[in-house]
Amino acid sequence: MRHTISVLVENKFGVLARVAGLFSGRGYNINSLCVAETDDPTMSMMTIVTHGDDKIIEQIEKQLNKLIDVIKVTDLTREEHVERELVLIKVSTENSRRAEIMEIVDIFRVKIIDVGQKSMTVETTGDEDKLNALINLLKPFGIKEIARTGKIALGRGTK
Repeated sequence: MRHTISVLVENKFGVLARVAGLFSGRGYNINSLCVAETDDPTMSMMTIVTHGDDKIIEQIEKQLNKLIDVIKVTDLTREEHVERELVLIKVSTENSRRAEIMEIVDIFRVKIIDVGQKSMTVETTGDEDKLNALINLLKPFGIKEIARTGKIALGRGTK
């Protein structure tokens, strides 16, 4: 089962390497990993997406909590949360098909951020299903490049 784990850590040199090392050292795969400073510059939030059954995820949580720079570990899969991902897509554009691409991106509320002679770059955010649907619709036009951020997530409500 896929799990989204939120890890609040101290914003210090080497923390990311220790967390990634924990996963690789135990043979766990990281499907996506996003890290950024929080509103407090002394802390960072990591959003880690990984696969595993309940026993494996419990082990991951326990091992993360043992790391000295880890403040809090939350498996967001077990609670109400919101998640988003950002994607940039560079699509081949022939003049005759440019209008078709613009119709598709309009339906998805996608922002066109760059237009060239032979390509167009678009930007959007959303859940994984939305982004995959957009990519699948743009594939027939010829995707030149894709850059995805990986998932970021927050629990719903106040705690």
